[in-house]
Amino acid sequence: MRVYLDTCSLQRPLDSKTQIRIILEAESVLGILALCERGQLGLVASDALMFEVERNPNLARQEYALEVLAQASTFVELDEQVEKRARELHQQGIKPLDALHLACAESARADYFCTCDDELLRKARRLQDLQIQVTSPLELIAEVE
Repeated sequence: MRVYLDTCSLQRPLDSKTQIRIILEAESVLGILALCERGQLGLVASDALMFEVERNPNLARQEYALEVLAQASTFVELDEQVEKRARELHQQGIKPLDALHLACAESARADYFCTCDDELLRKARRLQDLQIQVTSPLELIAEVE
């Protein structure tokens, strides 16, 4: 199975552990990454993830994310088809960069798209023609473990 972690879920282990939800999501993401390291899940990276990660002004967060993404078994480069699909998703109410992430995940034929963004979760789950399962880190770790 392949999993695409968007930037907010990828970065969750580095967030301040001031809320129970953040602690649980951070541990879930670390568990997902451990499954990727053991070859039980395939991690998907993309040009969209690289773009967003490289824009992060926090060098520690940037380095962490780049190290994780370097372990990906699949890498999606942006092309005309991915960009076209992202435009379709944007027209359905998904923010542009989120639409690009979803389109990359679909292009990679990922089984799961994982995000900590409640708004994105809600909107993406309403989409009729989405070809992947959109999930939170907590739901994903419960599903795959």
